[in-house]
Amino acid sequence: MEIPLINEFLIILGLSVIIVFVLHKIKLPSILGFLITGIIIGPYALSLVGSSHEVEIISEIGVILLLFVIGMELSLKQLASMRKTILVGGIIQVGLSIVAATLISKLVGFEWNEAVFAGFLLSLSSTAIVLKILQDRNEISAPHGRNALAILIFQDIIVIPMILLTPILSGESSNIALELSLLLLKTALIVVITFVSAKYIVPKMMFYIAKTKSKELLLIFTLALCFAVAWLTAEAGLSLALGAFLAGLIISESDYGHQATSMILPFKELFTSFFFISIGMLLDLKFFINHIGYVMLLVLGVFIIKSIIATFAAAVLKYPPRVTVLTGLALFQIGEFAFILSKEGVRYNLLSTEMNQYFLAVSIITMFLTPFIMLFSDKMATALIPVKLRKKAGDYISKSKSDDINDEFDLESHLVIIGYGINGRNIAKAAKNLQIPYIIVEMNAETVKTEKANSERILYGDASTTHILETVNICKAKAVVIAISDTKSSKYIISNIRAISQSVYIIVRTRYVSNTETLLSLGADEVIPEEFETSIAILSRVLQNFFVPVDQIDEILRALRADNYELFQTQAHMPSTIKPINIPEFNVTCVRIDADSGKVVGKSIVEAKIREKYGVNILAISRNDEMKYPISPEEKLLQHDFIYISGDNESIDKFYRAVK
Repeated sequence: MEIPLINEFLIILGLSVIIVFVLHKIKLPSILGFLITGIIIGPYALSLVGSSHEVEIISEIGVILLLFVIGMELSLKQLASMRKTILVGGIIQVGLSIVAATLISKLVGFEWNEAVFAGFLLSLSSTAIVLKILQDRNEISAPHGRNALAILIFQDIIVIPMILLTPILSGESSNIALELSLLLLKTALIVVITFVSAKYIVPKMMFYIAKTKSKELLLIFTLALCFAVAWLTAEAGLSLALGAFLAGLIISESDYGHQATSMILPFKELFTSFFFISIGMLLDLKFFINHIGYVMLLVLGVFIIKSIIATFAAAVLKYPPRVTVLTGLALFQIGEFAFILSKEGVRYNLLSTEMNQYFLAVSIITMFLTPFIMLFSDKMATALIPVKLRKKAGDYISKSKSDDINDEFDLESHLVIIGYGINGRNIAKAAKNLQIPYIIVEMNAETVKTEKANSERILYGDASTTHILETVNICKAKAVVIAISDTKSSKYIISNIRAISQSVYIIVRTRYVSNTETLLSLGADEVIPEEFETSIAILSRVLQNFFVPVDQIDEILRALRADNYELFQTQAHMPSTIKPINIPEFNVTCVRIDADSGKVVGKSIVEAKIREKYGVNILAISRNDEMKYPISPEEKLLQHDFIYISGDNESIDKFYRAVK
């Protein structure tokens, strides 16, 4: 029996795998791969997919989930804390973009309603591409990264009113004042329902669902809420996109929102990939080739106009020139929400078929150029800013924290405690007494509710998921204690932590000695077997009963621990890190040079520019069982050397990846 769409799915997914894999190798965003896939398989190229309507329906689900996840990741509290940057920067960037595009469109012969709609399209940038590149470059917390994030948040929100205003712009309404009044009334009603649901209804429902400890039930409830709210807003005459976004905001106010987000993310990634593929399928290659001159001229115009406006928006926020230029260069493209809006424009005859093809071509080209522009943005900013202004502004990167962002989980040099049983509680008490910042990750809903009420910094979530680990800022943590008894989960947690950070110190609790070697091989720095510690405790009691002196008992126990733990840790594993107390962001790590890539092997420390490129200092070198220190700058680095380096977590990670 032939299953409908199976051939199309096989073609789409198979070709996507190949293209995305190639782009990943050259460090380009996967979204570009989906666009290329769509162009290749589309009706204007090889025409490999006949069921384009069905693909478009799947892509609509991707749009709903995309807006849903954006809503979950924002939260009302975060929006309030970033209000200044979002409102001032966002209003200036979107407002001036609409004005500029409207005036230019009107000059070339567009009607006023079509010109304003063109302004809507021009004002939107790509949240997916920009944030992915900023995260890959570790610039999301830099001043220009935070500016871009705030403006993108405003764009993601303002696209909803734009969608709602599109029918009014098209002139379908005979009474615009009445339509606007009804629109405002419906929006106000939806906002009130959202607030009440987020504050009083959904958190209680999610608490009872989380108490069951059923991930499947939580997933089903989350998806049901998403589509239910989207359906309600659509029935009210608004849009599915608005409902999905509001549903995300509702869940974000719950203590269980982070876990819900981690479960939805795989679905979002799958369906949004179909969205970008469907966009690529719309591009008419013949039209693009025939009009390439006009298209590239429009691309240049979009680049100049949007970059200047976004730069000005950052300047109004009183950032120095370098930061403003970097912000402008990050937001020059036309983004994915403009595609959603363009479909509404075509539907209401605000965008002709020809103009839609121009729009698609310009949008896709600007999205393709974004990774390359951002790669060279530093050099471009340096070239554009006069020397006097550069000296006056300084680097400004030292201002790494924004005054208007207040995230309770945004810590640095902190301790992450996974599991809040007896061991986790004791560790938390000790950390609190020693004034060590810490975050707790726990899967028991009642425990999270109780400890939240006691002002503990605790997060409901499954620490084996990457999203939860990123939420607790694992890449900037100093140490992680995995205090759960589930060895299978501990393995997943260790593997995922090591995929994010190679330098964070991992201590794991396990029930049995037999698990120690496996956990160490996965990347744990220390493993504490309860089986062994229980036998130690029993032996201690026995020796006390035989009146063995206390100091002698301590000596025996120390010897046993030393012998056994040395035996356990003979298996090679990730480099352990010595973390001196009261010396922030200073770690000492031993790394073995495995790679023979020519980046450092055979070069002296000076030639390899270790400090300049990687931000670490070489303290000593172990070669052929001989320790060499102090180290001369002319010392050559050889393959299989053990290098003792110092630096912060990110720098150590960077060096580690270069030599492995």
